Amino acid sequence: MKQYYIDLGSSTIKVYEYEENLKLLEEKSIYFKNDFDAVKGISADNLTALCAYFEELKNKYSLKYENTSIYVTGIFRNLSQIKKNELLKLFNDKYDLHFNIISHGIENYYLGKAMNNDYNGSKVLIINMGGKTTELVTFIGSKIVDTKNLNIGVADLLNNFDRVNETYSGHTLEEMETFVFDKLADIELDNDYDCAIFTGGEERFELLTGFNLVENTLFNDGIHKYMVSLDDYIKGTKKVFFDLTLEELYALMPSNPKWMDGARSGAIIPLVLFKKTNVEWIIPSDLNLINGVINDLK
Repeated sequence: MKQYYIDLGSSTIKVYEYEENLKLLEEKSIYFKNDFDAVKGISADNLTALCAYFEELKNKYSLKYENTSIYVTGIFRNLSQIKKNELLKLFNDKYDLHFNIISHGIENYYLGKAMNNDYNGSKVLIINMGGKTTELVTFIGSKIVDTKNLNIGVADLLNNFDRVNETYSGHTLEEMETFVFDKLADIELDNDYDCAIFTGGEERFELLTGFNLVENTLFNDGIHKYMVSLDDYIKGTKKVFFDLTLEELYALMPSNPKWMDGARSGAIIPLVLFKKTNVEWIIPSDLNLINGVINDLK
């Protein structure tokens, strides 16, 4: 029987189907961080948009309790218990679905499961960035040796740099990097990684926007075909900031153009992490926690 898995984060909802293989069916961006209040909950407009989208999904895929699992992360963790309970009741009563807000620890666990590999014995930093948080997992060989949760995400950049999504960015990489470096000043990170893997749709994004990807010669897991040098990652990011208009970015992803609102800002936190950890090679990845959920079931 087909099963459906939904990754509901601070700004994007991804819908997957799993039978023999995991398949991304669709995604939709809703900026739950806008006008968010822990006590009052997500905004009325965003709640309406969330409900309308689940009405659509339920009708399109015949979603029900026994064939659907929802994993809710990011800003929803910050809701008061009353508001969490209200969403839980709403989804139970209206959609016969479980609104499952998972902890940072569980998200790290599934991220580790998604990225489980021997990596040729290398030391690898996994970066999973969302709207309000960023998770870091360190592998040495096939073993997880460290995890860190950072309270910074794409929304922090969007909220503090209001001209980044002009036709061309009204902010430079350098000023946005400085902001993130200051935010992460007290975070201690190793600087002897062999590479970093940047997850959550990054491979698709870098292919769409024309980063200088080369064959991944660091390890062969049958999934991650490409890598990009730090210098070329910076060049690709500058292209997204200053050579491609926002409308051109939207056109690259017609099924969910608003996802590209985070494209410029979303490059900065990883860039700072690459520099702080002295990483020379970056592996773009489309894996996320749902891949970990599936791997955990096998």
